[in-house]
Amino acid sequence: MNKIDSKPSPKRALFTRQMKKTHTILLPQMLEYHSAFLQAAFEGSGYHFQVMNGGKNLKDKSLRYISNDYCYPAILIIGQMLSVLEEGRYPADRIAFMEPQAGGACRAGNYYHAIIRTLEKLGQEQIPVISLNFKGQESHPGFRITLPLLLSAIRAVCYGDLIMSLYQQVKPYECEKGATDKVRHNLERELAAQIREHQGLYDLSGKKRRASYQYILQAFEQIPVYKQPKKAVGVTGEVYIKFSSLGNHNLEKLLERQNCQCIMGGFINYAIYVVDSDHRNYLLNGKFRVLDRGYEFVLNYLEKVQRELYDAVGQYKRFIIDPPFSELKKKAENIIGYDCITGDGWLVAAETVAAIERGCKHVLILHPFGCLVSHVCERGIIKKLNLLYPEVNIQTIEYDYDSSDTLRESRILMGISDLGKIRKNKIGQCSHNTCSENNLDSI
Repeated sequence: MNKIDSKPSPKRALFTRQMKKTHTILLPQMLEYHSAFLQAAFEGSGYHFQVMNGGKNLKDKSLRYISNDYCYPAILIIGQMLSVLEEGRYPADRIAFMEPQAGGACRAGNYYHAIIRTLEKLGQEQIPVISLNFKGQESHPGFRITLPLLLSAIRAVCYGDLIMSLYQQVKPYECEKGATDKVRHNLERELAAQIREHQGLYDLSGKKRRASYQYILQAFEQIPVYKQPKKAVGVTGEVYIKFSSLGNHNLEKLLERQNCQCIMGGFINYAIYVVDSDHRNYLLNGKFRVLDRGYEFVLNYLEKVQRELYDAVGQYKRFIIDPPFSELKKKAENIIGYDCITGDGWLVAAETVAAIERGCKHVLILHPFGCLVSHVCERGIIKKLNLLYPEVNIQTIEYDYDSSDTLRESRILMGISDLGKIRKNKIGQCSHNTCSENNLDSI
């Protein structure tokens, strides 16, 4: 079996200026609610861009070339790339792969070089691999994050977050089956064209953005719904597994089949968290403070755009959305320190509290099995969360390439059941050291 290590490759193919005209950039599947808008943002800057969809036997494809020590997201991402090559969806001499990287001390930092070395093993080392990051690392002459691309991407995230939130609040209650999906797809088509054509891109007042938010809100408000209550289930955790239906095995649809409403925090708070964490790390380790103003400018701008979006939702009593970043951050202060910024850090705790305050009596915290960062930042906060919210059923759900779907789904069903809360409370009340969940099978 051909395995690869994570050492940087000396044969890095570059994405050239000429390739911008001839090559299609392929992005792994992750943000399905945002994909149409992100694609439009890149196309508006002159790139040919596609988001990869699904794929079969991704685990088997990946493990031919990478160690099984890599986490589940890496296996899925590399598996998708291998599927594209094996199935011949695009000419191998006319594509480039893109890998988003937020940085930090986790194995995701090695994906970039792992992909390059996998392509070398396949004899496809001519395929460029672009690292998408805000720090300018692994630069390519034919790819730059310009101001128009950055502003378009921010708008794409805002549109995607708003549609995701409204979709999850309307879909479980729709009177006419498929009505919510129809509205969503129509909005994606219309708003993607707006982003692609840079309409209102430099609108400093935000008037056109607010008009678009109103248009989205009105479209969802007009969908007829039943008023019967459903069980609200908060979903948070590691960013890839949380957002990717490929990574979480279509969790949202599973919850819908169980007559539940999925409540998931948006991506914009994660994006601000990444910048805020990098700023905090810079302040802790940097000898000079010359970049302080730059960080503060970016953070202030992102929070301003976020407030515009959330203020628009606030005009509709029917809909609610996440707390803004500054408020969200405060929700973690009694659970975990703000210096815990490795991986998803304190954000998971904050999102869990936000979901509970939105009325969720059940919260699922998702993460890849074997992810040390997730074990510290997610499993490590469970005890404190249970003490603060004993009436809430909080469960961690692990995803891995060789774990049983049946076992994982049974844990999810336990997490959304009232029985799970009873079992948790019984365990918490027991004062004997020998008491365990196994002793409660009769409950």
